[in-house]
Amino acid sequence: MEQFRELLISLLTGLLTGFVASMPIGPVNITIVNEAARRGFLRAWLVGLGAVTMDAIYCGIGLAGFAQLFKSREVQAAMELVSFLLVTYLGIKYLRVKSIERSSATAEVIERKLHPHTAYMTGFVRVLGNPGVLVFWVMTCAVFLANEWVDPDTTSKVMCVLGVTLGAGLWFAGLSYAVSKRKGQLSEKALVRMSQISGICLLAGALVIFGKLVVLVARR
Repeated sequence: MEQFRELLISLLTGLLTGFVASMPIGPVNITIVNEAARRGFLRAWLVGLGAVTMDAIYCGIGLAGFAQLFKSREVQAAMELVSFLLVTYLGIKYLRVKSIERSSATAEVIERKLHPHTAYMTGFVRVLGNPGVLVFWVMTCAVFLANEWVDPDTTSKVMCVLGVTLGAGLWFAGLSYAVSKRKGQLSEKALVRMSQISGICLLAGALVIFGKLVVLVARR
């Protein structure tokens, strides 16, 4: 029963994070909005599916890099602090967003070299071409393990990656469906608001991490 609870927490942690992390409006979401408006739900959803695949790979890389780092209480406390600062920074960044980033220089270079010809590969390459996504998932996985939301065993990590896949996939599918039904009538203001909502969610997560840090320090 205890193992089931831990696996469920890992799954839900990944699912919630995958959903919230996909909300900030950047190149992938803009592509999905454009494709849904012009070509319908399926084309847009395939773009999202490609992005989800790359997100899951990056999450797996992040989890694989942190296996035995959190046995020391001092290291755990340090990572709690880093986690709090990182999540707070991202929350404020998304909360203060005023305009939409439609592409990045790195992504454009990679797209010119790989020439993605399908909707799936377009989403895949757009995440591949954003090194900030890899940094995000590496640091986020450190947050998961430092806070013991994901155990360092393989099964828990797999459940977390599965959760990320489901959460991100749910967001992209919902966005694709909503835009295709509204025939592209989604204003830039609405897109900015989505990013701001994700910022609020991240700041709420930062408060949880801060609470755990206080408890950890108090126990010392």
